Amino acid sequence: MRSLGAGGYFFPTTTDAKATVWTAGALPSVIALTRLPPELGHPRFKPKPIVLDPVLAADGDDYVIERLGVEMRVHLDSGGVNPTAVLLPFDGLFEVRVAAALRLWRTLNGRRPGPNPAALSEARRNRLILALRALDGRLDGATHREIAAALFGAEAVPERDWISHELRDRTARLVRLGVAMMNGGYRRLLLHPYRGRL
Repeated sequence: MRSLGAGGYFFPTTTDAKATVWTAGALPSVIALTRLPPELGHPRFKPKPIVLDPVLAADGDDYVIERLGVEMRVHLDSGGVNPTAVLLPFDGLFEVRVAAALRLWRTLNGRRPGPNPAALSEARRNRLILALRALDGRLDGATHREIAAALFGAEAVPERDWISHELRDRTARLVRLGVAMMNGGYRRLLLHPYRGRL
């Protein structure tokens, strides 16, 4: 059931919000695991087999690994038989994939993985929430002034000088962002903060 205009896709529904697994093709921080070619294996540094805990997946190839309170998403390229290597294509998202693979390696070896570079900051999340609320108001036919009053409180909206007020410009930007997200821009979130590298 593909949504032709927006590029969306139907994913299996679940009551667990963490159970939706994105594929490596959709989300570059999903780590593609594969078998280690024999000629690359060093006898002194044998890789550890990775134990996978399967969760809901569309094609059965995606898993979530949880270690030390950290959740990592992986995709099996080798049919699930003893994956001991990471597949890293030399594309525009190479650094993203390397960072994700390094976090997985650290986690599997009992080390701190470090911050997740793909996590949205609290300020970014709050701005997106305001943009979606502004979009709701716009779709209901509200003016920018009415949207600003709903978002920031009626007392923040000036009686006079609305045309030159900073809140008017901020509200207009939020409405534009909300409309852009609705029209397919939501897909940029999958590449955050790496979308500028493509």
